[in-house]
Amino acid sequence: MHDPLLIPCPACNGLNRIPAERLGDTPRCGRCKAMVLPDTPFELTQANFASQLKGDLPLLVDVWASWCGPCQAFAPTFNQAAKQLQGRYRLAKLDSEAHPQLAGQLSIRSIPSLLLLRNGAEIARQSGAMPLAQLLAWLANQDA
Repeated sequence: MHDPLLIPCPACNGLNRIPAERLGDTPRCGRCKAMVLPDTPFELTQANFASQLKGDLPLLVDVWASWCGPCQAFAPTFNQAAKQLQGRYRLAKLDSEAHPQLAGQLSIRSIPSLLLLRNGAEIARQSGAMPLAQLLAWLANQDA
């Protein structure tokens, strides 16, 4: 028997214990009943960042801004990735314009930027928009 995974709720930040074999069963938060692993990216903010760093599933963050053309072009690709990666990764979007302090804390120098975080630490970073196949290949290389 495997230990359950700890996964923060994207809506209320409560930690949920979810058995690995149940990740595909659309688990709901024990506190607020929201989907713990939505198939769309959730908003990462200064307020929820520390809570969302916790957890056993990797967190993939798209750092963007509304005025950035490549960011806007990449948004549908990131949404597609969220659907394909549901239950294996948690995907979040960080608006660098709305949360400049957090973007600075993460040393964001260009957008769009992707950050892959695992167990509270950054394990990979990629700047620039990319097609879905390239994004999935980049993630696969991080797991190798």
